[in-house]
Amino acid sequence: RAVVCSAVSNEVPEHPCVSPVSNQVFERRLIEKYIAENGTDPMNGQPLSEEQLVDIKVSHPIRPKAPSATSIPAILKSLQDEWDAVMLHSFTLRQQLQTTRQELSHALYQHDAACRVIARLTKEVTAAREALATLKPQAGLVAPQAVPASQPAAGAGGEPMEISEQVGMTPEIIQKLQDKATILTTERKKRGKTVPEELVRAEDLSKYRQGLHSASVPGILALDLCPSDTNKVLTGGADKNVVVFDKNEEQIVATLKGHTKKVTSVIYHPSQSVVFSASPDNTIRVWSVTGGNCVQVVRAHDAGVTGLSLHATGDYLLSSSEDQYWAFSDIQTGRVLTKVTDESAGCALTCAQFHPDGLIFGTGTADSQIKIWDLKERTNVANFPGHSGPVTSIAFSENGYYLATGAQDSSLKLWDLRKLKNFKTITLDNNYEVKSLVFDQSGTYLAVGGSDIRVYICKQWSEVLNFTDHSGLVTGVAFGENAQFLTSAGMDRSLKFYSL
Repeated sequence: RAVVCSAVSNEVPEHPCVSPVSNQVFERRLIEKYIAENGTDPMNGQPLSEEQLVDIKVSHPIRPKAPSATSIPAILKSLQDEWDAVMLHSFTLRQQLQTTRQELSHALYQHDAACRVIARLTKEVTAAREALATLKPQAGLVAPQAVPASQPAAGAGGEPMEISEQVGMTPEIIQKLQDKATILTTERKKRGKTVPEELVRAEDLSKYRQGLHSASVPGILALDLCPSDTNKVLTGGADKNVVVFDKNEEQIVATLKGHTKKVTSVIYHPSQSVVFSASPDNTIRVWSVTGGNCVQVVRAHDAGVTGLSLHATGDYLLSSSEDQYWAFSDIQTGRVLTKVTDESAGCALTCAQFHPDGLIFGTGTADSQIKIWDLKERTNVANFPGHSGPVTSIAFSENGYYLATGAQDSSLKLWDLRKLKNFKTITLDNNYEVKSLVFDQSGTYLAVGGSDIRVYICKQWSEVLNFTDHSGLVTGVAFGENAQFLTSAGMDRSLKFYSL
């Protein structure tokens, strides 16, 4: 008599064996596979090993055909039955899918409602903290609100991944920022007591002479110098390209292509052969100068990126955007760590700049405000009103106390961060457009680029230089080491160097 594999296949086994645990007959091949995965008897769940199985010796019978499969009508009936069963099963699955979809939709609505409640509570908690923090100038300000990030999108066509989920400001990151700020503050206070001996004197600035490099682009929109080697010049143009130029060799080192719109902000990393660029195409790109390729695309914003600033650690990027948010991103991973807006203002951000110590930063807005933010708390701690027209450029002095700002009102304003007030306004010619502001490393000079180039000596705030050789708007100015030279770029497609 044929022995049937009792539980697993319900068929006549070729190699039957008995489990002493449950006294059931199994096909050896099947029970061995089950033991390998679970280590138990399938009938009662008791521990079972292969060694315990007892083989059964049987003469292999010839399997009889089922009576239902002995005629064509019977076979057709069998197939019809199976088809009906499959259709019924399919209908059941469709019903289950519909039910699951409805449950998921309900869960998403609940999640969204919970997020709104959390956001409101966070706002109330922050407002309460601000009311208690009497030492900070935070009265009457609405707390900024962090946003949920969109899903990451895989880059196509060989592009790096575009990652936008937020990781958050972990305690480790905040500690890293604090440690760096402590070092920088100490260094700055030491440096503030003496002016570098190598610094070019104000009376010698008038000896600056121009050297010229014409770039074959329809307008240069952004400029930066490599901090560790100020002979390396980085420019971004209306032709969507980022260009690295060597002043000594008088030749282009790298032309970096990838943005789909003009490049409006560029930064050279202080210690690595890496540069950063931002564009109205909503992206920030990280480039390898030696490789000549894009290594990260940071998609932190939903509208054009208007400002870019590198943290003093060299590990994080600050960006501002027309989407009203500023974002803080990790350059190694391309991930957005936090993204914040001031809901009470509801206005596009036009520029962004870190304070030299890296714990606070400033943003300019399209409605003439300069906002100062605390990076660790992600809160707006001060506002500087006074300009009219969108803010076009902001620059912190290396002394850590002064902030220079320019807007579309033909004026420069100097702010004292200790007293939180405007202590000097420099009114420029009618219709003068301020496009770029930069202090030199010692905080002795302030250069202004726009309708022309002007250099002011700090403290007296008197003009010591004026260059008018650009035939278009000057979009970027930068000082070489110890103000040994000044470089500028403009809409006339030229990069100029003024040196002793």
